[in-house]
Amino acid sequence: MSKVTKVDAQSPALHAADSHDLIRVHGARVNNLNDVSVEIPKRRLTVFTGVSGSGKSSLVFGTVAAESQRLINETYSAFVQGFMPTLTRPEVDVLDGLTTAIIVDQQRMGADPRSTVGTATDANAMLRILFSRLGTPHIGPPSAYAFNVPSVRASGAITVERGARKTEKATFTRTGGMCPRCEGRGTVSDIDLGQLFDDSLSLNEGAITVPGYKGGGWNSRLYTESGFFDPDKPISKFTKKELHDFLHREPTRMKIAGINMTYEGLIPRVQKSMLSKDTEALQPHIREFVERAVTFTTCPECDGTRLSEGARSSKIEGISIADACAMQISDLAQWVRDLDEPSVAPLLTKLRHTLDSFGEIGLGYLALDRPAGTLSGGEAQRVKMIRHLGSSLTDVTYVFDEPTVGLHPHDIQRMNDLLLRLRDKGNTVLVVEHKPEVIAIADHIVDLGPGAGTGGGTVCFEGTVEGLRAGGTITGRHFDDRAALKESVRKSDGALEIRGASANNLHDVDVDVPLGVLTVITGVAGSGKSSLVHGSIPAAAGVVSVDQSPIRGSRRSNPATYTGLLEPIRKAFAKANGVKPALFSANSEGACPTCNGAGVVYTDLAMMAGVASTCEECEGKRFEASVLDYRFGGRDISEVLALSVTEAEEFFGAGEAHTPAAHRILERLADVGLGYLTIGQPLTTLSGGERQRLKLATHMADKGGVYVLDEPTTGLHLADVEQLLGLLDRLVDSGKSVIVIEHHQAVMAHADWIIDLGPGAGHDGGRIVFEGTPADLVAARSTLTGEHLAAYVGS
Repeated sequence: MSKVTKVDAQSPALHAADSHDLIRVHGARVNNLNDVSVEIPKRRLTVFTGVSGSGKSSLVFGTVAAESQRLINETYSAFVQGFMPTLTRPEVDVLDGLTTAIIVDQQRMGADPRSTVGTATDANAMLRILFSRLGTPHIGPPSAYAFNVPSVRASGAITVERGARKTEKATFTRTGGMCPRCEGRGTVSDIDLGQLFDDSLSLNEGAITVPGYKGGGWNSRLYTESGFFDPDKPISKFTKKELHDFLHREPTRMKIAGINMTYEGLIPRVQKSMLSKDTEALQPHIREFVERAVTFTTCPECDGTRLSEGARSSKIEGISIADACAMQISDLAQWVRDLDEPSVAPLLTKLRHTLDSFGEIGLGYLALDRPAGTLSGGEAQRVKMIRHLGSSLTDVTYVFDEPTVGLHPHDIQRMNDLLLRLRDKGNTVLVVEHKPEVIAIADHIVDLGPGAGTGGGTVCFEGTVEGLRAGGTITGRHFDDRAALKESVRKSDGALEIRGASANNLHDVDVDVPLGVLTVITGVAGSGKSSLVHGSIPAAAGVVSVDQSPIRGSRRSNPATYTGLLEPIRKAFAKANGVKPALFSANSEGACPTCNGAGVVYTDLAMMAGVASTCEECEGKRFEASVLDYRFGGRDISEVLALSVTEAEEFFGAGEAHTPAAHRILERLADVGLGYLTIGQPLTTLSGGERQRLKLATHMADKGGVYVLDEPTTGLHLADVEQLLGLLDRLVDSGKSVIVIEHHQAVMAHADWIIDLGPGAGHDGGRIVFEGTPADLVAARSTLTGEHLAAYVGS
């Protein structure tokens, strides 16, 4: 038998396949990018920095990630593409070396009541399998423990051929874990009938007061012409049967005005069309009706667990799946670690790993039954990360948008470890970030600027951290900035007393929040800061609460409409041209008739996804051509709306376009660091931090005495934090009390008074661990915050 000998051929220095180690971007012009060309190393951690509005997101999300996703979407069949958003090719000359991009952003997770932290990760699915194997009594397959699966029983006839035909009865059953009363929502709705109809009126007199059921439309004709009751008789005079038919009748096919329709009682009809939907997604007038007419209470049958009696009765070592999901995840992880069952060993290993990931990422204080819609943007981003941590994928591009949002300096270290672990698996990690702690661990840095908006969009620096420090860019200059503790602090002139606060994880907290000073409330993520501030400080007269929640409004809303800036602008245009102000609103008479003032035309392609294309009639300007003939200060209305806040402030500040009312609003927008925003850009394009600062600018004219801000430094560059501190000082000096929930050490150092919660997260937190001045906190070093602040100020 011949022996095979292996001869090592001289291998070439580099295989051709290994030469693709860069993502090349040439000539990117998305938004404010000014013909940007960069080379991003693959399988490395690259951090993109620069002042707010310098073009970081346009380069990372709008160019690299957008093109990667578009190319992947094109590989699917036309049928599948029909369910996906249509992405247009970004404005860029060359994009080379792309890999699959996974975007981990801060978009809130779906507000569907059946979406929880457990269902958003694989944790719930693994627990269901665990209970279906080990739970006693055994009640069925994993679906029997799922609150999203209803129990179904059906019977019918099937034909079986065995030589000759014969029919046999067959029954089908599926055991689900959904509570039949609340249908897996955990809450039941109680409808105030007085809000649905006025029983002193007849149907023809407009007794039904539900939006959309008035004025002789099909909704009201369904009832007036059904024939089940006299439409001229007041509802209070209905018989028992008539009232039942009116409110509760099962769906019934019938002809109304010669058209086949389905009649249904008013209550189930309103429940299906309005109450089963997410209230945030409803139109404002319908949302107002729902909030007025419906009260939600914990389901009495399942006690809010969402699960059927059978699913709650099956236990492992005395713990049901409802108990497991209600536990704090750090406790659940310990319980799973203590389970020793060889038959499900691989499953337990995977479940332990997933639950431990929550702890590593600083989310051990959550519970799996926490509704996903209640998570903050930063928490939602970290929950999405957990899916990717255990992923077997390598050589993909992970794109993060400020992953440190909502994280205490203590938690940022864990986040850094996580980003490095993703990189070390052979992935390309792109991070948009301002925090120096994250910039410091980067393999490669791309610094955009030098300014914001039209003053940015160019690459100021590419290279290492040392190179950035030595470079003269605004990020390099401010990289080692450290705010010093204040020489003297203001004295309070009163206190806001909080007594016995016990919202969420708070342990009967008593605290006096000083008034007339800058108070910072801090503590690790999940320690109870938001619960203390939003749950205990009443939103009474004089308290202005400014958070990062989405601004209710459509893609037609923009900073000009939201802040009331458009009003003086429209009046100024109307006065100068002798026409009416409505012409200068894209939502009113001046709108382009083709796109109805949206600037884009949405084309519905039936089975394929709709396409948004710039309106050819107005070329995206949103106004009728005749309106653009009217000028003010040498510009038409579309040119004015295309100005940045800084440019508009100059335009309306002096000269023939001098408009004091508009100038005042623009000054406030510049004050909060939004000088780079275009006054006509849709609100849907703003980040959480930008939304908060926009709300703050709007509220600055309020008469409120107490301002509550939730992480106002989100999305702010190191250089802009100084401007924010100046703004907070001006608010306090004008006689306001400012309460800030914040993790940024510069804001802590600048505070007059600090309230530190902890010591840990979840049930390990919820207590006041320090009250006093920043200098006292640094001197005591008795808490995690104290240690990090002491290290920050270098004492």
